Amino acid sequence: MSLLVPLYVHPAEDPGAWHRLITGAARTHAVVLNPASGPGTAPDPAYTAAARALREAGARLLGYVDTDYGTRDRAAITEEARRHRDWYRTDGCFLDRVTATPAGLPGCRRLVRELRRQGAGTVVLNPGVHPAPGYLRLADLTVTFEGHWSTYVSAFTRPSWTARQPPERLCHLVYGVPAALVPLAVRTATERGAGVCGPVTGEGPNPWATLTPALTWTNGVRS
Repeated sequence: MSLLVPLYVHPAEDPGAWHRLITGAARTHAVVLNPASGPGTAPDPAYTAAARALREAGARLLGYVDTDYGTRDRAAITEEARRHRDWYRTDGCFLDRVTATPAGLPGCRRLVRELRRQGAGTVVLNPGVHPAPGYLRLADLTVTFEGHWSTYVSAFTRPSWTARQPPERLCHLVYGVPAALVPLAVRTATERGAGVCGPVTGEGPNPWATLTPALTWTNGVRS
């Protein structure tokens, strides 16, 4: 199982979490950098240092960009992606709040094509639900579930077409996972066809301020 790690806390606020992330970088599928709900208006030296350490440890870096379900101007999105790349040497983009409907697919396709032309080597889409199947063909990875552990356990369903998808193209991001159940969350994602996951114990409003404990678990045992 590969781990997608969105760590939305400033390195100066929780340096221990960032140190553990850098130490465990080899276990990650990618790390999402999110200095200011995007790249911000100027480079942040703490993030520059963290990004450099993560690259040296072998991590793939993705810049967080919010698409606001297709309502944001495409030029604003591509500009933020450019800043991430120029300031933090990201390898690609994590596009958050992506549309999931067939009607939104053409716009998303144009956006992804433009980002790739600009140099995005990896594109991750996060609609947070199962989108129309065409979205998966646009991205290297698609987040088909983002939500609370209680919902993941009790109400998760998936369309039959997902069974035909390579697991490494699907990701589940689950928050509010009890610490003792993190290995179960990883196994559950695997059983549900997702080869990438990101279980965290954090709760709202920003559960991704906590580092996934799965980074320190091996075969269900804390290392």
